[in-house]
Parts: sequence; C-alpha cells; structure tokens
Amino acid sequence: MDEGIRLVVRAAEFAARAHCRHRRKDVDQTPYINHLAHVAHLLAEAGCDANLIAAGYLHDTIEDVRVSYETLVENFGEDIAGLVRDVTDDKSQRWQRRKQAQIEHATAASPRVAALKLADKISNLYSLRDTPPHGWDAAEIRKYIEWAHQVVTRLPSPNPVLLADYQTIRGELIERLGG
Repeated sequence: MDEGIRLVVRAAEFAARAHCRHRRKDVDQTPYINHLAHVAHLLAEAGCDANLIAAGYLHDTIEDVRVSYETLVENFGEDIAGLVRDVTDDKSQRWQRRKQAQIEHATAASPRVAALKLADKISNLYSLRDTPPHGWDAAEIRKYIEWAHQVVTRLPSPNPVLLADYQTIRGELIERLGG
C-alpha cells in the first residue's frame, strides 16, 4: 500500500479517536469527524500532498482536544505537526482576539498553511449553509462570512481549486441571505 495512503488513514483514525466525543453545534449535533473528513477531502480534491491531507484530519487536535504538538511530532512528524500548529488558535486568548489574530497572521501563511486554512473555512461555510449552529440567525452567519473573508483575502497564493470552491460557497450563502 502507498505510504501516503497509510499516513492519511492513520491521521483519520487518530482524529476520530481524539474527537470521538466532539460534536458540531448544529441541531443534529453532527459528529465533528465529518468536518475533519470534509477538510481532508477538499485538500485531496485540490491536489494537495499526503502530509497536508493528513493535517486536514488533524488540524483541530491541538486547539480543541488538547493533543500536544509533541504528540503530533511523535506520531506524524514535524511537517504535519507544524502545519497543525500553524493553524491552531491560542485558546488562552479571548474569542475576539483569537479571530483577529487569524486575520493578522493570514498574510504570513505558507502556501500549504494557506490551503489548510482555506479548506477549513470552506468546510465551515458549507456547514453554515447545510447545518448551521443551533440558534444562529442570519446576522451571526453574515458575521462569520465577513470574518472568514477577511482571513481568506489576506492569504498569499491561495490554491486556485480551493479559492474557486470558497468563492462558490461564499456566493451561495450571500445570495441565500439576501445579498
């Protein structure tokens, strides 16, 4: 079996275990692994390398389930652990400061980190379209779309396949919300 496939499957299994109790905030409490699989799928469809696809599965492990950077290095190597670290919000900061930091740091993102950030935003936009968080109204959805756009428009050299997907789903949401 191809080593890249093995790596991606190991990352998927690791992420599924790490996030086994983690749910999305929609009415159905969708298993969080669905989001991670979607991010990895978007990266694969965009022609990204196996390490980046594996990082798609793992991108929230440090931030959301407190897997350490060192654990990721031990299990997946420095490249993947570094990708995950580079998209991890500092949870010791207040929500608004974390979101502002993403905007500020976007301009310095490497092409691979930019792809990972973009795939994450795309997946979140699809979720807002299909299964929005319980209690979110149009204003909350617009707020997220606006913030995500501030991040995405600052990413250097975004992957063209991902950028086209982002523009499509963003346009659908804006149209659905009435402009």
